[in-house]
Formats: sequence, C-alpha cells, structure tokens
Amino acid sequence: MAAEKIAVTRATFDEVILPVYAPAQFVPVKGKGSRVWDQQGKEYIDFSGGIAVTALGHCHPALVEALKTQGETLWHTSNVFTNEPALRLATKLINATFAERVFFANSGAEANEAAFKLARYYATKRHSPFKSKIIAFHNAFHGRTLFTVSVGGQPKYSDGFGPKPADIIHVPFNDLAAVKAVIDDHTCAIVVEPIQGEGGVLPATAEFMQGLRQLCDEHNALLVLDEVQSGMGRSGKLFAYEHYGVQPDILTTAKALGGGFPVSAMLTTNEIASVMAPGVHGTTYGGNPLACAVAEAALDIINTPEVLEGVAERRQLFVEALEALDARFDLFSDIRGKGLLIGAALKPQHAGRARDLLNAAAEAGVMVLVAGTDVMRFAPSLVIEPTDIAEGMARFAVAVEKVLA
Repeated sequence: MAAEKIAVTRATFDEVILPVYAPAQFVPVKGKGSRVWDQQGKEYIDFSGGIAVTALGHCHPALVEALKTQGETLWHTSNVFTNEPALRLATKLINATFAERVFFANSGAEANEAAFKLARYYATKRHSPFKSKIIAFHNAFHGRTLFTVSVGGQPKYSDGFGPKPADIIHVPFNDLAAVKAVIDDHTCAIVVEPIQGEGGVLPATAEFMQGLRQLCDEHNALLVLDEVQSGMGRSGKLFAYEHYGVQPDILTTAKALGGGFPVSAMLTTNEIASVMAPGVHGTTYGGNPLACAVAEAALDIINTPEVLEGVAERRQLFVEALEALDARFDLFSDIRGKGLLIGAALKPQHAGRARDLLNAAAEAGVMVLVAGTDVMRFAPSLVIEPTDIAEGMARFAVAVEKVLA
C-alpha cells in the first residue's frame, strides 16, 4: 500500500512548526544552479545561498553523484567505527590548512561548542583549572546552543534561558585596545569571526587579527576562529584567515562545507588535540559517511584556483551593480565584506528598511538576505553565472524602486 502523500502549503508551517522562524510566503520546491522554483512554478534567482551554504548552487552534479554513490554504499556506522569518506575528508582539510587534527559534527553550532569546550579543556589540562575566561565580541554569532549563544555577543539570542555559562567577556569588534584591557592569565581563548556575518558583514582589520594573535601568544591563550560562514571559499581564499597572515589554534567550518548537506568540522593542531581522549567529547552523527562524501566532493571543487579566483571577479559584478543602485536611489552608506559575502549598509534615511527590501525582492523574483535591520546581505553560489548576477540585480532594482517609491 502506497504511503499517503500529504498536501502542504505555507499555511501548514503556522500549524505544525515551532514558531521560531518567520519564513517567506512562498515554498521553494526545486533548485538548479542559482535558480529556484516555488510551488506555483515561479522562478527566483538565489543570492542568499541558503545563508552562505549552497556554495556550488543547488543540486550540483558532482555533489548529487557523491550522495547517490555513497547512498548506495554505506549510510552510517556510528563512532564505534570510522569510515573512509571521513578519513579522506579529514586528510584533505589538513593538507589544505594549518590543521593536524579534525573533529566532525553536524552544524556550525556543534563545531563551535566543541571548539569552546576544547579551548577550556586544554587550558585546564596544560595550565590551570582557573584559566577559563573566553573573550568574544559584541554582535558576534556562534550558534544556538546555550554555550555558543552565550559566547555570541547578542543578548537577544541568549536572554531568557536561565543562567548562562560563566567567564565570558564581550568587547567591541575591531577594538584591540578593548581586548588588551580585559585579557589576562586567566584567559583561555579569544573567539572571533574574521568577518562578522549576522553582525553586519563586518571584516576584521589586519591590525586587529594580527594583534589578537600576538595577545594570545603573550597570555598562553588560544585563538579560535569561527569560519562557519566565512570559510570554504566564501572570501576568495579557502579560509578567511589566509587574508590576514595569522594562524589560528582552532578553526570551525560548516555551512558551505557540505554544499547544503549538514556537516561541520573543527580543525586544530596535534598539541591542542593531545589533551583529548575517548569519551571526553563526541557526537552520534559526526563524520557520517553520507555527509563526508558530499563534503569531499564540495571541497575538491571549491579548493581550486578556478573557483577561488572567480570569487573576486563575481564580487566585482555585484559591487558595480550595487554602486549603480546607490547612484540611482542614494541607498547605501557602505558596501563591505570579502569575496562573495557582501554587506550593503543602508543610509540613515532608509534605516529599518532591510526587511522591506528583502520581501520586495522575493516578490520581484530574487532571494536576498539581511544582517540586522539595516544591512542587505548577499551570499550567492561561488560559481554563480554572470548572467544570473545581472538578471538578479535587475530584479533587485525593481524591488528597491517599489520600496522607495
């Protein structure tokens, strides 16, 4: 007997899903490359990338093939065993970065949770049980677990859930003097996004990043880089830390790592990893063969000169189109970010209109993002076709004209 196929619409969401999201009024049902279609067959150009996730667009043939092949081979083993896709992916990540050890999980939050736990555990084992202070930054975002949302510097995400993990201090981003004022020998780690994503698409300055590295060295603290959003080619290099001439002690990556399949990784060195032992940390699905097979295929494509060099070329097309919009509508005070993580900050006279622009863009057939109330965020496929950029920005211009008319 065939299983019943239930008809669902956007209204179904309001009836069955926990009300922690406010999704668009259309329901995407199909994607190919940088184009998406909804239940009614309407086409959209995707400049959102699933929030910097679908780095190779929707249903990339190599990722589809990897999933199909692995899906017919081995789905899951648990961490009582290891598996070949996980070992291959870990080896390739190590070969491409500073890292010597890898831990796999399922989301950016889980990778960050592991990173923060490791930083404290390492300090406890190598230095002192009192060396537990974490320095993080206002407007940061590191995930939704209680620990990661507490390290993130946005109280709107962490208030109301009872007592927060202690010994976490927040200071202004890109303010090295503020870090110097609070760092001491009880500090176990500085946690930072090289490019603040949710906080407004704000890149760290080179002086700031290099200064953090020096302060960590002086105080036997670890530099933890959250590259969940900025990693995997998004900045035009495989990881954004490469722009700064610094090497982290721990790095996290997720989002684009699987190109849309849930997977994340924490990368670190042999020395830091040496404090861990079986049972100290873990996860049921981390290193899942399906996820790692897809991520390996994504990494093989992204970590090539063709793709990484193409990011800068595509960024320039976006910047030129946004500058043309600004010339027409006096719209943006700043166009910032790195690579294809682009933030367009609205001028004061348009304050609070980012969500209106996002909704109007959807009506015009283009999917965009916001970062707060005053920044439009673009995080498209790294291999988006120039013709899709031109068409998508033309549709976005229609949305801007409608909102500002």
